Amino acid sequence: MLDLPFQSASRIAVSIAIFVTVVALVMLVSNLLNKRAIVRQRLADTQLTAKTAQSGSSLRTQATRNAWTALVDAIEKGGISLADSNDGLRGKLIAAGYPSPEAPRVFTLVRLVTTFVLPVGFLALELTSNEPMPLIKLYFCGAGLALFGLYAPNLWLSAKADRRQQEVINGFPDALDLMLVCVEAGLGVEAAFDRVGREMAVSHPLVSRMLGSVVLQLRAGQSREEALRRMADSVKVDEIKSFATLIIQSDKLGSSIGQTLRIYSAEMREKRRMRAEEKAHRLPVLLSIPLVACMLPVMIGVLMLPAGIRVVRQLLPLLYAP
Repeated sequence: MLDLPFQSASRIAVSIAIFVTVVALVMLVSNLLNKRAIVRQRLADTQLTAKTAQSGSSLRTQATRNAWTALVDAIEKGGISLADSNDGLRGKLIAAGYPSPEAPRVFTLVRLVTTFVLPVGFLALELTSNEPMPLIKLYFCGAGLALFGLYAPNLWLSAKADRRQQEVINGFPDALDLMLVCVEAGLGVEAAFDRVGREMAVSHPLVSRMLGSVVLQLRAGQSREEALRRMADSVKVDEIKSFATLIIQSDKLGSSIGQTLRIYSAEMREKRRMRAEEKAHRLPVLLSIPLVACMLPVMIGVLMLPAGIRVVRQLLPLLYAP
């Protein structure tokens, strides 16, 4: 009887020893696997860094890679090319606020998705409904949705680019005034761009980014002419192109940049005032459309209704008289 407790205790000790041994082996194997995984990750990062250096990309290019970029890469690896041969698409995307090199391919993917998904979804809904449309009507509706999906991204891109250009045009006269103050206070052009860009980060963020990009390009070693021309090409606004041309000519001819900024800022303020007056003069013409369509019929009804009632009262007895 005394051997039973001893046997049970020995079994418990053996079980504990086996458990501890298994746990130690598992931890040892997991540590080895983790170390190998870390080494593999470091090797992969080193190879990626080497490929990035060879391809000439930068840290900003790596930061722009997201789910859309991964999806585009996966589709192109499957054999479908998303490269667009339109040279103006890249400029439109930059003007709309998409400077990433992957933006044209992503935009082409969005166009393809909207072109095929909209009509396919509409056909699926109609075929599963209780009362499907006639075949001709279904065909024209599907073709219309396909055309809408093909051209809607272009319209949206153009509208966004126009809206950004309008914001830049409205905020640039204030930037010129601040730039003139900085130049007359003794700052150089690059320092004036930097100071004005930081000051306008809240009031006019697009103008601030535009000036900030010029400052970064100048600090990277580009010439002032090249940086200003790139700024004008990226924004695609006539006023910015004229400003870049004036600064470049002032640099080449040695004229006063302060005087150039003073004259051009006055012209920009005058143009902004004229645009505001033009919108104010267009307002009565625009108001006449709802006035004629909505208020005029009501006024005619109010004015003619008493006369109509009086005429009916006078004519009805005569019609029913014996």
